[in-house]
Formats: sequence, structure tokens, C-alpha cells
Amino acid sequence: MLAPNGLARAALRFRPAAFAGTFVALVLAATIVSACGILLETGVRATVPPERYAHAHVVAAAAQRAGNPDESDVVPDRARIGDSLVAKAAAVPGVRAAIPDVTFPVLTSEGKLTAHGWGSTAFTGERLTGGRAPGPGEVVLAPGAPRPDGGTVTLTLPDGPRTYRVSGTTAGARGTVWFSDAEAVRVSGHPHRVDALAVLPDPGVGTATLKSRLAHALGGRAELHTGDDRGTVEDPALSGSREVLIGIGGSFGGVATMVAVFTAAGTVALAIGRRAREFALLRAIGTTPRQIRRTIATEALLVAPVAGALGCLPGIALAAWWFGRLKDKGAVPQPVELAVSWIPLTVTTGTVLVTALLAGYMAAHRSSRIRPGQALSEASVERLRPGWIRTPLGVAAAAGGFVCAGLAASETGEDAANAALGVVMLFMLAVALLGPLIARACASLLGLPLRGAGAPAVLAAANSRTNARRLASAITPIVLAMAFSSVLVFLHTSEDRVTAEQQRAGVVADHIVTSDEGALPPDAVRRAARTPDVTAAVGLLRTSVLVRTSGVLTPVSAQGVTGSARDLAAVQDLDVERGRLSLKPGEIALDASVARSTGAEVGERIRVHLPDGTRATPRVAATYGRGMGLSQVTFHRTDLARHVSSPFDTELWVKGGTAKALTPLGRVMDRADHTAAQSLDRELNAWANTVMAAVLGGFATVAAVNTLVMTVLDRRGELGTLRLLGSTRRQVLRMVRWEALLVTVAGIGLGTAIALATLVPMMRGLTGQGPYIPPLVYGSFAAAILVVGTAAVTLPARAALRGERLER
Repeated sequence: MLAPNGLARAALRFRPAAFAGTFVALVLAATIVSACGILLETGVRATVPPERYAHAHVVAAAAQRAGNPDESDVVPDRARIGDSLVAKAAAVPGVRAAIPDVTFPVLTSEGKLTAHGWGSTAFTGERLTGGRAPGPGEVVLAPGAPRPDGGTVTLTLPDGPRTYRVSGTTAGARGTVWFSDAEAVRVSGHPHRVDALAVLPDPGVGTATLKSRLAHALGGRAELHTGDDRGTVEDPALSGSREVLIGIGGSFGGVATMVAVFTAAGTVALAIGRRAREFALLRAIGTTPRQIRRTIATEALLVAPVAGALGCLPGIALAAWWFGRLKDKGAVPQPVELAVSWIPLTVTTGTVLVTALLAGYMAAHRSSRIRPGQALSEASVERLRPGWIRTPLGVAAAAGGFVCAGLAASETGEDAANAALGVVMLFMLAVALLGPLIARACASLLGLPLRGAGAPAVLAAANSRTNARRLASAITPIVLAMAFSSVLVFLHTSEDRVTAEQQRAGVVADHIVTSDEGALPPDAVRRAARTPDVTAAVGLLRTSVLVRTSGVLTPVSAQGVTGSARDLAAVQDLDVERGRLSLKPGEIALDASVARSTGAEVGERIRVHLPDGTRATPRVAATYGRGMGLSQVTFHRTDLARHVSSPFDTELWVKGGTAKALTPLGRVMDRADHTAAQSLDRELNAWANTVMAAVLGGFATVAAVNTLVMTVLDRRGELGTLRLLGSTRRQVLRMVRWEALLVTVAGIGLGTAIALATLVPMMRGLTGQGPYIPPLVYGSFAAAILVVGTAAVTLPARAALRGERLER
């Protein structure tokens, strides 16, 4: 008799088709796992080569996170350090210069300029082409700045226009203006705060030595950056990009990996289960259980590593495409490169191998241990008794899903969303574990209407009830495809509909003025209010803040209002539910869902982290109902202006007047145009959900097709027997189609139920409304699964019947 290893090699050599389905499933799993792993590694390693700080040996800057380590999140804007650290750094032995660096916008009649302190030229390299360095009340201009009139230039700063004398000019950094260092810090809008501190060493002082001395002197009040890490200071958005990549590769990758592993394991188990008679015969001729297990292990060692390595190739391509699209959407800075190393590829191959081994062992566990006669008997007729391990675990998972659904229904805001995410995972786990029982129940229930559809339909229902394990293997990936795709897509459609409804009801301004530079002059509100027929005008500074929900800091949209509460009510209908909108400094108004999530009540103080991470405790003056469509938090502008990089208003909302009269202030839109622009932004934000739905849904669909093809090819002997008993090819194909219809309808129904159990509490908590499921989108999902499922069964059945012979 062949040794176990020889049996495995012989099985692969002479029956390669028996392993084709397993190989495909493992390749697909490797593709998903490797793509997510590559994105995760890219997020961990993401850096931007320094440009501005390329010649600054050490750069000190604030940590771009807010809150305690257990609740922190990336700040929405830029966190800054106090200018008192400049003197401390300058006094460190070995420091040649400690230069405060600030970057802020200023406006002119010709557009927006970028402003710095002149001291930064010591590490950026700009040189004067004429004149001298700026002193108090002076500036140096670069090409692209307005031409001085009589040696002076008027610049609009955050606190209003000022006239400066031009002391010199440079040839580089087009569209830039330089102030003296002290003047730059004073007029930047962030007094006594600087963006970063660039430190230059004395000759002979190494970077590591300098960094160590600075760390001791600054006492942990700033992070010290060297090498490529200096690029993080130049582009704070890199921190947010890392969060995005880690979120996709880690959070979504964890879910995707679980789905891929479960699906691949189910396919492997199906393939091993198809060979139950083969293992029973081996046991009958004296093969020991240990030899059976060694054979399965050898087969896994021969197939899984190859499948894992091959699946990494499309995984790399998928990660590259996904990463490129994130760059195109602006979610990742262009200089960041995709990191592809051996780590995610090795982990992927190992994951695939372990999955194949465990699934094979579990599937062959019983047939390799029971008596040979009993094994032959069970290989002929499917065992009906539920497994004593899977069934209790499946019941526990289902119970956990119902508990999470009840918990989500009783919570609000992010708490409801977090609880609802557990619902879909637990119910999917229950479906995978209780697959045969669920399949038998679906076959019995859906088989009732088939009794009047003719002999093929009756036979299809009977086959499905008798072969519940085979049916479960086909239903599970369909449930996965339907449930996850529905949750991801309809989450967006539900939020999109609520947002659009709130915008239509809440935007009551006649005109909305914006600027191509994203900054309006400080006197824009006053000028608009004096325009003929204008009854109200307010300026809005758009940004985000962090609030504590569910134990972590969560970003929410915020607006800083220039104007009175009365004028704001004339252009925005926030639908105030409790309290009174006052717009006093130190007071805020919250969207009702945010208030519920944070536990804040009117009249109480709430902890808020402002855009630069500064902690504040304003008093809640009012709550309102249209935060998703307008803004979730409303401040007086002065409470936000010193905590954002650009303190200029970004929008001007006007009631009354004409577009022509408001044109000198900027680009004028009516309320319909503004709503359409906001809709485009929502479409961009929903792109990630759509891609994730496509990746998971596509994988599960292909896995379902693979499983259905395997089940049909395994039944060639059964189909041939039906032909020998007198059934026509048409009758056999009709029976197969009815079985495919039963499988796909059961999968669609279960997937829809799981999606609804997740979406209903989630959307109740997030929006206060039920989910919105567009009929055409849902219908396209269901129709696609029906068509693909029917084709996946019919085509191999036709091929099996074409030979007109009885095959095992």
C-alpha cells in the first residue's frame, strides 16, 4: 500500500479536478488577506520625504493626536507648540539655531498668499534678490505676490487688513510672503503658538546627540522628528492617511480575513467531505486514522502554499489599485508609496495553510476515527444528527446576535452603531456553524410551494432536504455576499437620504458665497449685510472637532458663525429641539444625536477637543435636529478661529439680495447648487464603502459559484442515475434549476434578514430613522445572485449530462 505521502501525491496527480475547487477558494482567500495586509503595512510605515525641513536636522512639533492614549484620535487640523520652547531649545549645548516656523494664509486683492517667518529661510534656502530682511512692519515678497504700490502692500490678515512696507524680494517660493519671526507669530492667528521648531546643530554635533539633548531640555512637551519622519510635520494629513490605511487594512481587513477564512474553510470541508467514501475504503483496508490525517495534511502542504503564493499576485494588484484610488480621492498624500514586503505575503501564505489544515482535519475527523463499516454507511447517506460541537457554538452565536440586536435597539448614536456591527458578525458565524440545520429548515419551508410545480421541483426539494450539508455549503457564501454588501451599501444610502432631506429643509438662505481660495475676507459679512435687499448675512468657518462617544474621541462636523443667532436662523433652519440658540462665546449648540451619544444635556458643560487638539468645556445652549445636513456642532466663530490653520470664513450665507450684487464677494450659488455640491462630497465619502462592498461581495459571489460548481460536479453519478431511470435531460436540468433557485432564494432571504437586523438599530441610533433601501439597488443585488447562482449550476450540469453516462 502506498504511504500516506504517496497517497496524497497520487491523489493530486491522478485526480487534480478534485482539488480544483479547493485551490480556487484558497487563491481567493489569499487575494483578500494579502491585499488588506499590504494596506495595513503601508499605513504603519507611511512616510513623506521632507522637503521644507530637508535641511533641518531635528524638528520639534506637537503630537497630532488629542485625548488620553485609550481614547485618542487624530486632530482635525494641526496641533501646535508654545513659542516658549524656542528659548529652551536655543539654550541647549550644540544648537546653532532654533527657528520657530509658522505657516498661515493671508489675502490680497489678487488672491491668497502663504506667509512664513523670515527665519525659516535658514533651512529652506531662499535668498534675497534685492533689499534686506524684514523688520517690524515690513515684508519680503516672492514672485506671484501683488506688486507694491509706492513701496507698500496691503495684506488682509485674520484680524483685518494692514499695510506693510516691502523691504526686499526673493526669486523662489512663488506666491509667498515673509514677515519677521516675531511678527509672523503675532499675526498668524495663533499668538504664542508655532507650527514647529526647526533646530540646526553646531558643526560636529550629530543628529542623534542633538535629539537626545533636546529631548531632555524640552521635557516631553514636543515630539522630535528626524530623517524621513520630518515629512510628517510638513503634512499633518499624513496622520489621518495612516488612520485610513490602518482602518482599511486592520478593521476592514479583519472582517474580510474572517470572511475569507470561513469561506475557504467551508470549501475545503466540502471537498474533504466529498471524499468520505474514499477515506472509508482506506479504513476498510487497514489504514489507520493517523495515516488518514497525515494524508490530508500532506495534501494541504502540497496545495495551500502554492495557492497562497499565487493568490498574493492578484492581492498585490488589488492593493495597488485600491491605494491608487485613495490617492486620487485625496485620502493619501501623493508622495506616500505602497509598501510591499515579505511580511504580509508570508502571513497570507501561513493563514491559507493553517485554514486548509484545520478545515481538512475537522471535516475528516469523524470518518477517520469511526469503524470502517460505519464510515462506508455514512458515506452513502448523509448523517442527519447535528454535530455536538458546532451546534452549541452556533446556538450561542445566534443568541449573541439577538442580544446585540436588542442592545443596539436600546442605544443611540455611535453606541448603537458599534453594537449593530456585532450583530452581522455573530449572525454570520451562526449561519456558518448551524448551516446544515438552517439549510434543512429552508429546504422544508421553501419546498412547500414547489410541490405543485411538477416532478422536477418535488425532486429538487427532496434532494435539498436530504443533502442539507451540501446545501449549507452553497448557501453560506451567498448569505455572506448579500449581508455584507447590503450593510455597506445601504448604510450609505440611508445616511445620504437623511442628509439630503435635512439640507433641503435646513438651507433657507437665498445665496451662498464661497471663494476659490477657500477663504473670505473678514469684512465679507459686513459688506454683504450692506448690499441692497439683503435681510441677513452670516459667515461660516467650516471645520471639525472631537467629542467623546462610546469611550473614544470621534470627529464631528463643526461651524463657527460670524453673526447673530437671529441672522443664522434666517439662513439656516437647524430645527432647535431644546434650549435656545445664543451664539455666545463659550457656548455651543449640538445636534441631538451627538448630544445623546455624549450624554450632554442643555445647560451642562461638555468636553470638546478643538481642531488643533486644545481641550475646551463649553456650555450646551441648545440641541437641534438637522446636524447631518448642516453641521453637528455650532460655535461662535471666535471660539474656533485661533484653533484652525486658516481662520477666515469659508462660506457666506445670505438671505435676500441678488446674485449680481453679491458677485464682488466671491462665487455665488443658490441653495440648489449648494445642495448639489454637498451631494458630490457625500458621493466621494461613500466611495470607500462601495469598494469594500464590491471586494467582499465579489469574493463571496465567486466563492458561491465555486461551491455550486463543486456540488454539481460531485453529483455526476446521481444525475447519470436519473437519466438511466428514464428522466429526460430537460427534466434533470429543470430539477437542477429548481435546486439553484431554492439555494439562492434561501441565501438572499437570510442575508437580507441579517442586513436588516444590523441596519435598523444602527440607523435608528445614527439618524433617528429606519434604513433606506433603494428598490432598484436591492433588486439588482438579488437578480445578480439569482442569475449567477442559476448559471453556476446549469452550465456544469449540462456538461455532466452531455456524456450520457453513469459516473461516480
